[in-house]
Amino acid sequence: MDYINKLRSMVGCEKVIMVCAGAFVFNEENALLLQQRSDNQQWGLPGGFMEIGETLEETAYREVYEETGLKLGELELFGIYSGPQYDKTFANGDQASLVQVIFTCEKYEGNLASPSPETAATAFFKLDQLPQPLFTDHIAFIEEMLTKREQISHI
Repeated sequence: MDYINKLRSMVGCEKVIMVCAGAFVFNEENALLLQQRSDNQQWGLPGGFMEIGETLEETAYREVYEETGLKLGELELFGIYSGPQYDKTFANGDQASLVQVIFTCEKYEGNLASPSPETAATAFFKLDQLPQPLFTDHIAFIEEMLTKREQISHI
């Protein structure tokens, strides 16, 4: 039984703190890797929930690999997001106060995996041609990344 299922068996739907890690993965053309989620068909960053015994980086490595088939190289911290604006009630009624840690990565190995139960598709997209609909929970992260990249390109 994974950590989340074990925790939920004890607390039911009550609000708990949950930690997530994911990554902005860029290829050599500066295109962004996005995952189309199977549950809602929205496109977002690969990532997911931390398990007991993992570091944040290990969570990002594992989740990106599970969802995309890519083994990430060096990670750089992009941002940490927490607070009431990141609270979530899932479709099954479970409540969470999310702490979301996003990394960037520009080096990876492997090939994009075939669709899976969590992933309908994965692909790299030019930053000015991102697919729609974007995963609602990730729009703020993506907008912040685009703003920062735009500022850097003007220096």
